[in-house]
Amino acid sequence: MSAIAGHFVVLEGIDGAGTTTQTAKLAEALRREGRRVRATREPSDGPIGAFIRQVLTGRIVAPPTAPGEPPSAPGWETMALLFAADRMDHVQSEILPFIAQGGIVISDRYDASSLAYQSVTSGHATDDPLSWIRSLNRYARRPDLTIVLDIAPDSAAERRAHRGEAAQLYEQNEVQRALAAFYKNITRYLPNDRVATVDAEADLETVHARVLDAYRAAFAS
Repeated sequence: MSAIAGHFVVLEGIDGAGTTTQTAKLAEALRREGRRVRATREPSDGPIGAFIRQVLTGRIVAPPTAPGEPPSAPGWETMALLFAADRMDHVQSEILPFIAQGGIVISDRYDASSLAYQSVTSGHATDDPLSWIRSLNRYARRPDLTIVLDIAPDSAAERRAHRGEAAQLYEQNEVQRALAAFYKNITRYLPNDRVATVDAEADLETVHARVLDAYRAAFAS
């Protein structure tokens, strides 16, 4: 792929891996080279994404299913549907138009997060939750590169603790361990995508250099 063509890059990893920070740093580095870059995220900043963020932070909950039971988060199926709807809005309103103009879109998370988070939290309620999640996202534009930040769950938990923020929906340690195992085998779930795994067990600048190297290797002339 030409180094001057518009393209779509995604950063993935468990909570605390550094996807948000590294998305911003990669975008900044490419802008310094004179490239047109849009840094974005999922959940997106659109109306559905804003709703999802309220669910993740516990500001919106599902009503009790029986008298005396507390409210809870929506089920994994509902979350998968919400993320898929947000993703299509994100693709159509933000990602595709910018790529069509020759720009580079870098997203903090995309459909690999849906495959990981919703399948892990499904409890395998169906025989094949991954197939259903894939079907919901079948019209989503494929990334030209997915960079997975690989970090041990305990290291990521320490980073999350240092934020001093309330835990979000998926930030329980047992869920994060299952997610880390999923991301270790990410190429199994994205067999037709270009995926680069980066060791994120280092300081911010070292990880940034590794991410930039992975980007350059993928889009070298």
